Amino acid sequence: MGCMSETSQIAECPPKRPAGRPREFDRDTALQAAMRVFWNHGYEGASLTELTEAMGISRPSLYATFGDKAGLFRETVATYTVGRDHIFESALALPTAREVADRILRPNPTSCSNPDNPAGCFLVQGALVGSEDSDSMRQELATIRAQGTEQLAERFKRARDEGDLPPEVDPTTLAHYVSSLSYGIAVQASSGVSLKQLTGVVDLAMANWPGTHNS
Repeated sequence: MGCMSETSQIAECPPKRPAGRPREFDRDTALQAAMRVFWNHGYEGASLTELTEAMGISRPSLYATFGDKAGLFRETVATYTVGRDHIFESALALPTAREVADRILRPNPTSCSNPDNPAGCFLVQGALVGSEDSDSMRQELATIRAQGTEQLAERFKRARDEGDLPPEVDPTTLAHYVSSLSYGIAVQASSGVSLKQLTGVVDLAMANWPGTHNS
């Protein structure tokens, strides 16, 4: 959920390979380069020319290795979510719901504003808008985001059952609240909102966490 962590920065684009050796390239580095293109331009806006130039491969190599543009996009999404899922799972394992939310939200302003990566969150920017041709990609990213929210709702339900959250709190609504903040921070970062302002949003959310009593 949210942006890529600082420890998962995109690698530099690989140099072009000599002609006649189209399959000899580093797959992981090529995927990172393709991710940058999709992240900057979205699935529909990324052209095959931009993708192959960034990856340092030919179109035949792209088709032979990834199937097509859609297959390449799906692999970049899978690459992105590896680090994201590790952070998310570690957050869910924390002892209190407040700690879970803080672990998810706290890194977002810095990660989404990281100058070494495109601004915002790949799961949002990758297929935010487009024609009907890219609707399936938008739906797939929406499904990934929804799955994270569902996991969060389950964790908050357990927290409420254990008395960690007030009984009047609706776990699903709270999960959507955290998700909305997480992805909203990403959108705001891509719009140029400052790190200070985005960090203040997290501070405000945590200060008003259900059950938090300020002195």
